[in-house]
Amino acid sequence: MTTVAAVHTALPPHRYPQDRLTEPIGDLCLGPGADRALLRRLHASAGVRTRHLALPIERYAELRDFRESNEAWLTAGLDLAERALTTALTQAGLAPADVDLLVCASITGVAAPSLDARLAGRIGLRPDVKRLPVFGLGCVAGAAGLARVHDYLRGHPGGTAVLLTVELCSLTLQKGDDSRANLVAGALFGDGAAALVARAAPTGTGTGPEGPAGPVVVATRSNLHPGTEHLLGWDVGGGGFRVVIDADVPALVRRELGDHVREFLAGHGLDTRDIGAWVCHPGGPKVLDAVTDALALPDDALTPSRRSLAAVGNLSSASVLHILQGFTEAHRPDPGTWGLVLAMGPGFCTELVLLRW
Repeated sequence: MTTVAAVHTALPPHRYPQDRLTEPIGDLCLGPGADRALLRRLHASAGVRTRHLALPIERYAELRDFRESNEAWLTAGLDLAERALTTALTQAGLAPADVDLLVCASITGVAAPSLDARLAGRIGLRPDVKRLPVFGLGCVAGAAGLARVHDYLRGHPGGTAVLLTVELCSLTLQKGDDSRANLVAGALFGDGAAALVARAAPTGTGTGPEGPAGPVVVATRSNLHPGTEHLLGWDVGGGGFRVVIDADVPALVRRELGDHVREFLAGHGLDTRDIGAWVCHPGGPKVLDAVTDALALPDDALTPSRRSLAAVGNLSSASVLHILQGFTEAHRPDPGTWGLVLAMGPGFCTELVLLRW
């Protein structure tokens, strides 16, 4: 049995209301005298009230190339990763030396040695800690990372594993790119890091080593949707990571997600009405509407996702952990409540993790 012992999100100190970001982002993406009507509509309709950025907004104009953006990702990302990871471990009553596996996901920067390797000595991880840096999963990595942590812990009773996600989406914004995808990204995404600590019950017991601190992972499911690779991801070039967000994503969600989720739940004697805690990645208002429609959910089922989107924007892989943190703290479900972690990402793919409190 895998128990979620703690979840913590770390956010950069540079916090802005959405309307304070619209014109500076327009200055970065649009040429002089360009019509800003679309930009302003996207910012107003993104469902975002505030966002945290890795740098003060005025610093983005000073970044000259991908090298400088990536260096900023590494510097700020390491600080946020350390805060998220050490706080989550403290909340779980553990020390860095207790970690057996560290899965570290990011799609907004690259480094070798990877973030997890650079953190190891900095925070006191054991020299023999198992590490798995992950690039390419994007927004789905929060759910997929939890699923892979669970896979590991099934074979390591009594073990401790950590999922760490670091996403500084603002540093991927492309200067001088007035494409709709770049403008949508500039309206929707925020920056942050999150860490989830999971523990496996020792052999022969039904609870984690210190008792059930949080929900337990019951089952997981991955799914690739063939022929959809073009819908979401990066177009990598000299300027770094140019975002690809196809307008057909909500239609695909409406068309295919329902059957996928219902089949998964039915395999455990459940249906959507049995889920009391929906931990759904907030891809944006249109995606959340599509999920609601595809699963015939009550209007308030995805309120935690919309609340997260409004407060911090879309944090890519860190978003589902930010939402799950709310369910482990202020909005903790009653014992016995079923939960479903649901996220989508490049591939196009979906990942499901069934939880129970």
